[in-house]
Amino acid sequence: MTDTTNTRSETREMESHAFDVIVIGAGGAGLRAAIEAKGRGLSTALVCKSLLGKAHTVMAEGGAAAALGNVWPEDNWMVHFRDTMRGGKLLNNWRMAEIHAKEAPDRIYELEAWGALFDRTKDGRILQRDFGGHRYARLAHVGDRTGLEMIRTLQQKAVSMGIEVFMECKILELLKDAEGRVSAAVGYWRATGEPVVFTAKAFVLATGGIGRSWKYTTNSWETTGDGHALAFWAGADLIDMECVQFHPTGMVWPLSVRGILVTEGVRGDGGVLRNSEGRRFMFDYIPAMFAAETADSEAEADRWYEDHTNNRRPPELLPRDEVARSINTEVKEGRGSPHGGVFLDIATRRSAEYIRRRLPSMYHQFKELAGVDITAESMEVGPTCHYMMGGVRVDADSEATAVPGLFAAGEVAAGLHGANRLGGNSLSDLLVFGRRAGVGASDFAEGRTGDPSYDRSEMAEVVAQSRAPLARDSGESPYEIQHDLQETMQSLVGIIRTGAELEQAVEEIGKLTERARNLNVEGGPAYNPGWNLATDLPAMLTVSMAVARGGIERKESRGGHTRDDYPAADPELGKVNFVQRLAGGAHQVVAEALAPVRADLAALLEEEAH
Repeated sequence: MTDTTNTRSETREMESHAFDVIVIGAGGAGLRAAIEAKGRGLSTALVCKSLLGKAHTVMAEGGAAAALGNVWPEDNWMVHFRDTMRGGKLLNNWRMAEIHAKEAPDRIYELEAWGALFDRTKDGRILQRDFGGHRYARLAHVGDRTGLEMIRTLQQKAVSMGIEVFMECKILELLKDAEGRVSAAVGYWRATGEPVVFTAKAFVLATGGIGRSWKYTTNSWETTGDGHALAFWAGADLIDMECVQFHPTGMVWPLSVRGILVTEGVRGDGGVLRNSEGRRFMFDYIPAMFAAETADSEAEADRWYEDHTNNRRPPELLPRDEVARSINTEVKEGRGSPHGGVFLDIATRRSAEYIRRRLPSMYHQFKELAGVDITAESMEVGPTCHYMMGGVRVDADSEATAVPGLFAAGEVAAGLHGANRLGGNSLSDLLVFGRRAGVGASDFAEGRTGDPSYDRSEMAEVVAQSRAPLARDSGESPYEIQHDLQETMQSLVGIIRTGAELEQAVEEIGKLTERARNLNVEGGPAYNPGWNLATDLPAMLTVSMAVARGGIERKESRGGHTRDDYPAADPELGKVNFVQRLAGGAHQVVAEALAPVRADLAALLEEEAH
């Protein structure tokens, strides 16, 4: 094949690679999907934007949720299902929640069999810890490095199987054949800028989240919504895009660590939240706790809370959306820390030896990067953009999108978490639905006849558009547009929203999109971060617009989506997903009814409510 549209109008052969299944993204979901496809005997490749091992999965520190019942024998998949649905404010795809709760234990034991070294109970079983929103201690963990151990184990398995890996490759667009099946992915090598095309019978998107569109985020530079945009542009549906999770505890000070996640494991291991008055304020946001205001000690208040609410977890371990809103209220009412957060205190609750043993990464990270000794002082924390509940709509059983040949798993796929994700569900999500995406993609690839084909002129146009900023003598700076987008999303599409602010955000994002049509980048394509950002901006702008438009339509507060002008949940809106798609080139947002919950599962939810 030839490419006649490089910046010097030369004709040359474009690099190409062909496989049965290609997985875009090499985090936990991508690795697990690739392992499944390769295990089926299909030629399989991983394509990742960064280096293998630098997936966002490594930043998930607290653990993977699975109802193993090793600490609390009463735990089972039904309780996990109820917790997930309740945490997601019933906006979840109930079938995904069922599959996840049932299959998570097998995926954890499978990971253990592949070499993962989980922390242990005294009798040698996998230890589990408390986490927000879970009724029982349910998170299998490796200290506070669980995501790192997961990636290490999955990578070792993938490499041992001979799965090919293409690193530092940015995918620009997906191309389809005449029958509408995804057949190719066009991209370029970040190191050289040279274009490359991958063809396959089936593709799996496992590209992670969208957090870099906000000013304060736990997300690393790769998370620019590439997979969401690739699927949307190809014709897939997006759902629940308004549901963005702001993790309650990201560091707000010092500046060297601003936005970095403080794992929920700190609170799971006894850390508490205090305001500037030293008050453990989370009790104030539990109506039943008003009777405990006369408690003589925090220990007495803890006991009162457990006895009167039938909840053995402290209020700091309520679902993340509730904790984040409580922190936001404290700051807005003038009881915040000096730098706009609150204080997370574990130093007065646990010994230094306990903290260093249970939270080694947290201790070393903040000691070395910020000079904060968490064994001796409190951390200043506040809500930070963390996770995307919304994303590509998939079939619960196969992870297939609306576009033939395209599958999705992990954070890029929506449905499991509903309006709010429970901590720890993300890592087991990667394993459960990464595997299912691998099965679905393999089945599709095995049933597809003939070699994948695509329009060569369309491919050439994608390459030409990506290189246009390099050819201009003047124009907009991608850094300025990124800065303006982050300021817009932080101030107008943050943790608390209003209709007027969301409308303003749509207008501002529209203006930024127009400005981005005239990007100018100096230098050539090789090792050029300005150009790399220029190629990220179309996805960032597309996904940001989807979040804002979804937020306008959902005129209620539910989970990670809080409207100050509609502070209550609307029972009728709790029955619909807001679906976004391209129709005739136009961006549409429509309400579609959720599928009714199967009768036996509905009975479980009613039992929990009772």
